[in-house]
Amino acid sequence: MSDLITVTGLVATTPRHIVTGDGLKITNFRLASTQRKFDRNEQKWVDGETNWFTITSFRQLAANVILSVQKGQRIVVVGRLRVRDWTNEEKKTKGTNVEIDAEALGHDLMWGTTTFTRSATASLAEAERAEGVIPTDPGAADAQEGGDTHQEFVGGDDSVNRDNSRAAGPDEDEAVAPPF
Repeated sequence: MSDLITVTGLVATTPRHIVTGDGLKITNFRLASTQRKFDRNEQKWVDGETNWFTITSFRQLAANVILSVQKGQRIVVVGRLRVRDWTNEEKKTKGTNVEIDAEALGHDLMWGTTTFTRSATASLAEAERAEGVIPTDPGAADAQEGGDTHQEFVGGDDSVNRDNSRAAGPDEDEAVAPPF
């Protein structure tokens, strides 16, 4: 099954980033999505059931996700849904994995603000594609020649440089006209 789906939720695990021996960047994490409902009898909001998804991103999106997304943040994901049944013969258990191969991902602005910074590699790749220098196949640009190395980075680790500082702007007392 490969249907397009949009899901909002809470990043439940620290994003895990790997680079395969072929140079393919992959970042994945678990997402908890809980629907809230208003209970008219109790006159309050209550949590519904929680759906759990494994979110996987590839190539430039994977590189941006590991630098931008942290455990505990609220995000929006658009991607291809895959539902897979599994069996563990040794433990005599069965289950179902619900996975989303992300095509787009970002912070849920209903819960906070974020500052966008265009990645240099994304800008360069767009410019080269426009000039016909590199192919439009996103996998072709990320593939590297040879090598059997496998690198792994886990978000929140000191090996990943995150800049969570707020961009400098006008003083809060100053009135600023909207940019539109």
